[in-house]
Amino acid sequence: MAKRDYYEVLGVQKNSTDEEIKKAYRQKAIQYHPDKNPGNKEAEEKFKEAAEAYDVLSDAKKRSRYDQFGHSGIEYGADGDFNMNMEDILSRLNDLFSGGFGNGFSSIFGGGNGYAQQYLNRGSDIRIRIKLTLEEIVKGVEKKIKINKLVACSHCNGSGAKDGEYSVCQSCRGTGKTVRVVRTMLGQMQQVSMCSACQGQGKTIATPCSHCRGEGTVRQESEISFKVPAGIGEGMQLTVAEKGNAARRGGINGDLLVMIEEIPDKELIRDGNDLLYTLFINIPQAALGCTVEIPTVDGKAKIKIASGTQSGKILRLKGKGIPDVNRYGIGDLLVYVSVWIPKKLSKDEEKILKKLEESENFKPNPDREDKSIFEQARSIN
Repeated sequence: MAKRDYYEVLGVQKNSTDEEIKKAYRQKAIQYHPDKNPGNKEAEEKFKEAAEAYDVLSDAKKRSRYDQFGHSGIEYGADGDFNMNMEDILSRLNDLFSGGFGNGFSSIFGGGNGYAQQYLNRGSDIRIRIKLTLEEIVKGVEKKIKINKLVACSHCNGSGAKDGEYSVCQSCRGTGKTVRVVRTMLGQMQQVSMCSACQGQGKTIATPCSHCRGEGTVRQESEISFKVPAGIGEGMQLTVAEKGNAARRGGINGDLLVMIEEIPDKELIRDGNDLLYTLFINIPQAALGCTVEIPTVDGKAKIKIASGTQSGKILRLKGKGIPDVNRYGIGDLLVYVSVWIPKKLSKDEEKILKKLEESENFKPNPDREDKSIFEQARSIN
C-alpha cells in the first residue's frame, strides 16, 4: 500500500511553519491516541502514521529531502519502513505535551491499565553484530543464532508469583492507577498515572516463585531465527521485534537489534549497489580479442573482449550487482579492463617487441571513440 503524503496526513500545507506542524500533530495524536480508541486498529495505524509524518516534517533536513525527493528521499530501517515503536512514540508525546499536560500526555487518557501502560513494562533490547558474505547480501539470508537472554519463567508463566497467588494492591485498591484533577490548555482534566506500588498491575505478589525469586524471568540460551533482506549494507541495523529480553513480571519483550558487518569479497568490490571487478589481460589478448571468464556472485560468467580493447575500458554487466534494499532495482557488475605489461622480458621477447615497435599499427593513434579513463569513469554513472 502506497504511503500518503505527509502533509496530507497532518492536514497542513507544504509551506506550513514548524509551530503549525506541531499543532496539527498534537490534534491528530489526541484524536487517534490508542487509549481513546481501545481495540481500534484503524485508529492505531493513523496514530502511527501521524507520528511518522511528524518525525519527518519536524526535522529540517528530513523535511528538505522529503520536499525534494518524496518518500524515496527518506531512509528508515532495512525494510524501508518507519521503525519507531509505540514506546518511542509515546515517549516523544510525553516530551511534546509535558509543557501543558502535567506529567505526560499518555497518562491523561488512562495510563494505569490503558494501551500505553503495557509498553511501560517492557524488556530491554539486545544488540548483536553479524557478519555477512557478499553472496548473503545479494541473495538475502535467514540466520539462526543462539544467545543468552532473559525469558519468561516457565514455573510461574512470567508472573513471578508462586501458584499465581496475588493480593490486591492496597495503594490503588486494585485499579493500578492514581487519579487527580489538573488544569491544562483544554481545561480541567483528570490526570491518571501509574501506581508506583504495584507498577500499574493492581496487585502484588503473595508468595514469590522460588525459581525466579519473584522476578518472572530467568536467563537461558535461546535460538532465534530472522530474515536478512537482500541488499542490506555495512552499518545498517535490523530490528527483530520482541526477540530481546523478557519483561519483569509480564509485559512485552524488548527487541533484538542486529548490526550488519560485511565480509570483504576476495575478487568483487562493492560500490553502493554496483560490483566492481578488475580484469587483467595480456597484450595479445587485447590486440586480438578473446573470451575470458570472470567471477560473479552466482559463480562464473564468460565475456568477450573485442580486438583492439584499450586498457581502462569499462564493461557493464546489467543486473549482475546488488539488489536495492528498498526494492528500487538491481545494480550492475562493472568490469575494468587492465592490459598487463610484463615487468621482465627474455631476449627473444625483446626482439619480438622491437620488431613490433617499428610497426605502424603499434604506434598510438587514438581517435574520437577512444575516451580518456576519466571520461569513461564519468560516463558509467
